Amino acid sequence: MKKGNDSKVTEFVLLGLSSSWELKLFLFLIFLLFYMAIVLGNLLIVVTVQADTCLLQSPMYYFLGHLSFIDLCLSCVTVPKMLGDFLWQGKIISFSGCLAQIYFLHFLGASEMLLLTVMAYDRYVAICDPLHYLTVMNRQLCFQLVFACWCGGFIHSITQVILVMLLPFCGPNELDNFYCDVPQVIKLACMDTYVIEILMVSNSGLLSLVCFLILLFSYAVILITLRTCFHQGRSKALSTCASHLTVVSLIFVPCVFIYLRPFCSFSVDKVFSIFYTVITPMLNPLIYTLRNADMKTAMKKLSKKHVASCWPC
Repeated sequence: MKKGNDSKVTEFVLLGLSSSWELKLFLFLIFLLFYMAIVLGNLLIVVTVQADTCLLQSPMYYFLGHLSFIDLCLSCVTVPKMLGDFLWQGKIISFSGCLAQIYFLHFLGASEMLLLTVMAYDRYVAICDPLHYLTVMNRQLCFQLVFACWCGGFIHSITQVILVMLLPFCGPNELDNFYCDVPQVIKLACMDTYVIEILMVSNSGLLSLVCFLILLFSYAVILITLRTCFHQGRSKALSTCASHLTVVSLIFVPCVFIYLRPFCSFSVDKVFSIFYTVITPMLNPLIYTLRNADMKTAMKKLSKKHVASCWPC
C-alpha cells in the first residue's frame, strides 16, 4: 500500500471477481463480448434515433436515445478497467481515479433512474390520456425533463464524492469489488462511518427506492387503465410496459439491495453490481428493439441508406 508523508492512502487495490488465472481469462472473454454488445447495441439505437426524424420527434424514442447514451457511457466507467484487471496481476486504482469512478458511476446511474421514471410518466400519459399526449409531452417539456434528469444525477453524484473526500484513509486499502463504489470505500475510512453510511442510505438508497415505488405505481395505474382498452391497443401497450418493467427490475432491485442496506456487505454484492453495470446496459437494446416494429423499421431504413451510399448507382 502506498502512502504519502501524512500516512494517507493514495491508491486502492481492487480484489476483482476472481484470483484464479484460468477463471479470469474465461471472464475476460465473456465480458469482452458483453462490452462489445453494449457498445454496438446502444450506439446503434443512438444513431438510429438521431437519423430518423419520425423517431426523434416521438417522446418515447427521444427518451430511449438518451437512455442508450447513458448505458453506453455507464459501461465505459467500469468495464474497460475490469477487462484490464483480468489480464494484469496488480489491480490498482489511484485515489483520484477511484473518486472519478464513483462520480461518473453515480452521475450516470442516478440520471438513468430519473430518466426511467420520466419514461414511465411518458407511458402513463400516452396510455391514460392519448388524445392529449402530444400536447402534454411536447418537445420543450421533453427537453426540460431530460435536463432535469442530468441535473439530478449531478447533484446526487457530487454529494457522494464529497462524502468520500471528507473521509480519512490511513489503513487497509483493499476493495472487495471490481470497481470503486461508496459502500466499499467508506468501510476503509479511519473513523466511525455511522453518520456517513446513514447519509449514503438517505442519498442513494432512498433515491433508488422512491424512484422504484413511483415506477411501480405508474405501471400499476397503466395496467388498470389497459383493462378498458381494445384488444389490439392493449396488446401493444402491454408489450411496451413489459419491456420497461424488465429494465426497471434489472436496475432498481440490485441498487435497492446494495444501497438501502448500511453497515454490512455480502459477497453476492458483486453479482448484483454486475447486473446494473454490465447486464442491464447490454440487455436494454434487445429489450427495447427486439419486439419494437418502429425501431426495427428505422434500422432497416438506415441500413439500406448506408448500403446505397456505399454502392452508388
